[in-house]
Amino acid sequence: MGASELVDPARIGWINAPGPDGDIVISSRIRLARNLKDVPFPHLLSEHGSREIISRVYEAFQANPVLSRDAELFIMDELSSEQKNMMVEMHLISLDLSTSKKGAVIINQDRTISIMINEEDHLRIQTMFPGLNPEKAYDLADKVDDVLEEKLDFAFDEKIGYLTACPTNVGTGIRASVMMHLPVLTMMNQIGQIFSTITQLGLVVRGLYGEGTQANGNLYQISNQITLGKSEEDIIRNLIGVARQIIASERKARQNLSGDAKLRVEDKILRSYGLLTNARLMTSQEALACISDVRLGVDMGIIKNLKPQDINQLFIMTGPAYIQEISGRPLSPTERDLSRADFIRQKMLK
Repeated sequence: MGASELVDPARIGWINAPGPDGDIVISSRIRLARNLKDVPFPHLLSEHGSREIISRVYEAFQANPVLSRDAELFIMDELSSEQKNMMVEMHLISLDLSTSKKGAVIINQDRTISIMINEEDHLRIQTMFPGLNPEKAYDLADKVDDVLEEKLDFAFDEKIGYLTACPTNVGTGIRASVMMHLPVLTMMNQIGQIFSTITQLGLVVRGLYGEGTQANGNLYQISNQITLGKSEEDIIRNLIGVARQIIASERKARQNLSGDAKLRVEDKILRSYGLLTNARLMTSQEALACISDVRLGVDMGIIKNLKPQDINQLFIMTGPAYIQEISGRPLSPTERDLSRADFIRQKMLK
């Protein structure tokens, strides 16, 4: 699997397979932060030291032929800016890792496993599954963690837990999150009150690409804030419980649409469908907004010629880096908007 093959959405397991509560929850993700014992954190590593960490982690992962089958190592400094940004758009790496000169990532064939090396911590073990599936994602992440820990000595304190570069990750080192599509709650201005409530339950809301990003396309990442003093199982159980309440609220909001409100939502959905199938120019932000509307239309049965998986693909296939990469040449902003509109139109009308 070379870097150019990363553009193939058919390889992304969490997009193409249906998952539990998939009408609201796009994906579930687990990240485990780990550091090697008696080794400086990544921001203090020399170039030689960072390369040594990459080599040690890759060798440890390869020791398990089942999990590491067809996985590949990508060195950040050897990738183009477009390739790194495309990995961010596809949720394979973080924004921080994309700018690191010391970092690398190991990615398996179906993109369910992504091991970021020398980001904020020596390792960020990431697993992703479709729908409301954080337990399954954690099961896989735990297996990867066990495989690596057989060969690597992690920094661990008997009282505190896993030691991390940022104090907020100390303890279990786990970030459990779900990506939710909440268009009607957003349209009805109910989203703020819901998110205000869940922050009191130890959860935090982030944008499409994680911390510091906006919730474009009515997509929100909801994850735990606390990693210390709670078990992984408790953290995941709390996330699932809150997610189910939000799922119920979004479904109820959709079911309660009536009269003028229902007409306006249906009109918005069909206008967005018209734009996606006819526009000549389209920015990435406009594309996400329209794709969100059409995804709602598919879920509500208003648009019948598309599948949810088709729309999920478009959520990550319309970013600037993706459009740039598949074009195979440098594009001006206008050319990129033209290529994006052409690409979306072909996908929608195939």
